Amino acid sequence: MKIAFIGTGIMGSRMAHNLLKNNYDLIVCNRTKENAETLIRNGAKWAASPFEAALNADILFTMLSEPQVVKDTAFGKNGFLSGMKKGSLWVDCSTVNPEFSKEMALKANESGIRFIDAPAAGSKQPAEQGELIFFTGGNKNDFEEVKPILEKMGKKILYLGEAGKGTSMKMVVNLLLGAAIASFSEAMILGESLGFDRETILGVLIGASVTAPYLTAKKEKFLMNKYETEFPLKLMYKDLRLIQEAAVHCNINIPVTEVVKKLFFEANQNGYGELDFSALYKFFLEKN
Repeated sequence: MKIAFIGTGIMGSRMAHNLLKNNYDLIVCNRTKENAETLIRNGAKWAASPFEAALNADILFTMLSEPQVVKDTAFGKNGFLSGMKKGSLWVDCSTVNPEFSKEMALKANESGIRFIDAPAAGSKQPAEQGELIFFTGGNKNDFEEVKPILEKMGKKILYLGEAGKGTSMKMVVNLLLGAAIASFSEAMILGESLGFDRETILGVLIGASVTAPYLTAKKEKFLMNKYETEFPLKLMYKDLRLIQEAAVHCNINIPVTEVVKKLFFEANQNGYGELDFSALYKFFLEKN
């Protein structure tokens, strides 16, 4: 089986590396070859364009930043969709909105290509350790075909229904992700303003029943006020924007998310976008 992997950034490079470790025949493509050099040294073949990557692939993975990038990579000059073999399978692991996934499924099917949306939940370390969670949508038989491959990159692979259901669940999860880091950062600011030192506050909050479990992994970032990127703040803002679009499509109000999105927008505009999304706390500190 030949696998193509397009998008070797923070997450994609680690996901692709886990496929290499499991002896898959892998071809990689990325906007900048530099980000794929380690994979190439470890046995991956390089494709100069998405079209070239797709030519002999049985399964093609995309792990890209946002819907427009996915669309450009699929349909733009040297796009991969026109290079894929009839009956081959495109698995989109990007975080996009549900309506976009449904559109991609339709366009892929019109070209004789099967489609699975399989956004990955997790950041740099889980991706490296093969401990991501995949939310998948699409044809059940296609899911069963790709599941053993996803299991090389993730610890939990969930099938949620037809195309778009994977990205739908990712919207639900990332709403909580953004809201949790915002409320936690605000609680930290309040605690420090009331006279507690940062280490004491973290000692009480981290691991407490009121605190999201993933924040345990962020403790050192808060203590040192250093935010090496695992999941960029600018992408958290992008996800909140997509969540808002999904809510508009469903004709529902999500007022808490509106406030959180505005905070991430401000942090992104003020130069925090390339830092880890937990740097929202740093932004709050400097605003206060």
